[in-house]
Amino acid sequence: MSIGELGEFGIIARITARLGRGPGVELGPGDDAAIISAPGGRVVATTDVLVEGGHFRRDWSPPYDIGRKAAAQNLADVVAMGARPTALLLGFGAPPETPVEWVEALCDGLRDECAEVDASVAGGDVVRADSVLLAVTALGALDGPPVTRSGARPGDVVAVCGRLGHAAAGVELLSRGLREPAGLIDAHRRPRPPYAAGLRARDLGATAMLDVSDGLVQDLGHVADASGVRIEIDGDAVTGPPVPDARRLALTGGEDHAFAATFPAGTALPAEWQVIGRVVAGSPAVLVDGRVYGSGGWDHFL
Repeated sequence: MSIGELGEFGIIARITARLGRGPGVELGPGDDAAIISAPGGRVVATTDVLVEGGHFRRDWSPPYDIGRKAAAQNLADVVAMGARPTALLLGFGAPPETPVEWVEALCDGLRDECAEVDASVAGGDVVRADSVLLAVTALGALDGPPVTRSGARPGDVVAVCGRLGHAAAGVELLSRGLREPAGLIDAHRRPRPPYAAGLRARDLGATAMLDVSDGLVQDLGHVADASGVRIEIDGDAVTGPPVPDARRLALTGGEDHAFAATFPAGTALPAEWQVIGRVVAGSPAVLVDGRVYGSGGWDHFL
């Protein structure tokens, strides 16, 4: 059965039946709007749009993995602010001939990724579209000071947690028609943000943090600009995927959704955080082994 045959309200019923309710959702799908608790009085909000053919391909990724990826990249943004994710809102567009089973598997992926952080899909909208479109808004509860991009200070160390370059390596393999090694293909299909480590970063004293979505060098450039500092990276300290040209992929590849953060020097960091550089005074820039690292990173309009 296609979603066109089932109809708008039929597919909404199918979707909502597959979604659980996390502890932060007081009222979920079924009313004019959802009600999300915010114990700290402040809500962190972020949104991403995923377009078929640009952010995912249905011939490369099954719907379950697309759902997990769509949730992960938004949940990681909430965690990077030092907040606890509570809910997602989903705007879903698709051609009417899209199979209902495909949509159900997509929603299962969204639900299961949310479960990693005790969040849930609290509502959304369904529309007809020429291709599959996902507009995801994530909400989080902030119970303390946020960790922004503007807090890095000279003397801080720069550390990363999570994989770097693996998703980009997977894209390059898929672009060549390859399906192995499976671990790199899966890294593109379904990122694995280290949510727990990100949530602990604020308590460890992180001065700045972000989700590495567009490439390590490019994203750290946002920290340098916002903080008015220079960031120096030791290239040998950056671990990439087990492929040739691993350093390039680790420095410029996006969509792994690792976390990069700055911490005061001398901070006792857990093993999952790897120190890769330092923050120094100077005009905003990111240097790798003392030099500007050419071009790289994702830009939607290039």
